[in-house]
Amino acid sequence: QVQLVESGGGLVQAGGSLRLSCTASYSAFDNNAMGWFRQAPGKEREFVATITYNSGTTAYANSVKGRFTISRLNARNTVYLQMNSLNPEDTAVYYCAADGRYRLTTPQRASSDYVTWGQGTQVTVSS
Repeated sequence: QVQLVESGGGLVQAGGSLRLSCTASYSAFDNNAMGWFRQAPGKEREFVATITYNSGTTAYANSVKGRFTISRLNARNTVYLQMNSLNPEDTAVYYCAADGRYRLTTPQRASSDYVTWGQGTQVTVSS
């Protein structure tokens, strides 16, 4: 069974940093693009960042560009989201997701492109 497990969320003050991790339990991880999405209370899930299977291309939402960095370590079946300069508007449940298609080289921003999702990890930024 394919699983994605996120970790690293928590409570942080505005201006602080967190690093989220997402570890996949399936062997084809290194063939799939990965993405991070988030959902704040009362809002729809939104795209945050994505990375292609070989780390060749990344893409970010405008709201996090320059503050967040997505990376992956295929040898560990893990994708990361380094979040710096956090502000209260970043408060949300963060989800990682896997695109099931083989070795895409273009960034995928739509949640409908992703077929496997983690359970989410809460990030709370206090002012």
